[in-house]
Amino acid sequence: MYFDLNIPIPQRLDPTSNKKGKGRQDEVFSSSQVEGIEARIDLLVHLGYTVLGFAHTVNKRIEKTHVNILERLLPLLRKRDGILYLKRLNIVLDEDSEKGFGLINASIPMFDTYDIIALIPTTQATFSLACLTHSQPSPLTAHIIALPLTLPRLSFHMKHTLVRTAIKNGSVFEIDYVGALGGQHDTVLIEAGLTETGASAKRNWWAAAREIVRVTKGRGLLLSGGVASSSDLRAPRDIGNLVSMLGLPQDAAHAMSTTNAKSLVLRAQTRKTYRAVFSEPRLVVPDSSDQKTTTPSVPTEAASTAGVFYPAPQAAPSSKKRALEDTNPGVVPDADLADKQGVSKKKKQKKNRHRNTHAVS
Repeated sequence: MYFDLNIPIPQRLDPTSNKKGKGRQDEVFSSSQVEGIEARIDLLVHLGYTVLGFAHTVNKRIEKTHVNILERLLPLLRKRDGILYLKRLNIVLDEDSEKGFGLINASIPMFDTYDIIALIPTTQATFSLACLTHSQPSPLTAHIIALPLTLPRLSFHMKHTLVRTAIKNGSVFEIDYVGALGGQHDTVLIEAGLTETGASAKRNWWAAAREIVRVTKGRGLLLSGGVASSSDLRAPRDIGNLVSMLGLPQDAAHAMSTTNAKSLVLRAQTRKTYRAVFSEPRLVVPDSSDQKTTTPSVPTEAASTAGVFYPAPQAAPSSKKRALEDTNPGVVPDADLADKQGVSKKKKQKKNRHRNTHAVS
């Protein structure tokens, strides 16, 4: 089972007037856009991907009028057996959206419509915010931290303490292979100036990806596509061989698009539970037959008043009895007989000592 959790969708939508005629507009996808997405999905399924995450990227702050356009896209797509569709939201964090980009308790119902939340930090403050604050278990936990890898250099320093804290809290650092191919990125990222193209972009991607592997030590990494054009799509094993050139073992490169991605999807479901638990606790009332087996052996006051008494617990066997059991396995000795034999032996020893003292005198 292979995962591709970053499939950009077209951001340019066709507005149509509402029926009420109040000037409000609804956004829908055109038939050509849906056909292009269908063709890309067919190619991904042919390459071997089974879990697809469609990404909607938002630059800067999320307004109260934000609309999840993925909810309108998925019903338009053809259902395929064994293929799972996920809804992902990418949020670009910069100086303008550092303290008010919308991840507040009042916006929880709006974010519940997404399966995965990813953050794209652009400054040192936003990177610290993503690693320390938004990786903790909460209804607004962001489990993916995506970094602009094609820029000449990262605008922040990846400190080991921040990276270890984010991985410990369950977040992952995403590496998109589109930068290594020099392919077409998401249009929102291009407009925000977070991506570059050409030979320099490939060189920057390799340097930044090696830095991520060095800081994370190969743990907590996610491999995605981020490809906006069907011509740049690659098979999972081809990308695994490509990522292994960053210094990762083959099993670690394979886990980036399989095991790590699966655990991420399961962990992302805990946003809707308390303190990131996987299931809600429920009270199980035992049946009448179960109550008989779980009744304590010591009589209680309620049982005595009802006229029901239970046998008292038996005492543990003595040390002599255990010794005889060890010497004679399979035979249950008589405790009283053993005690009598011990008393008679002591009397004989006392008489012998008395005789010896009289004989000497």
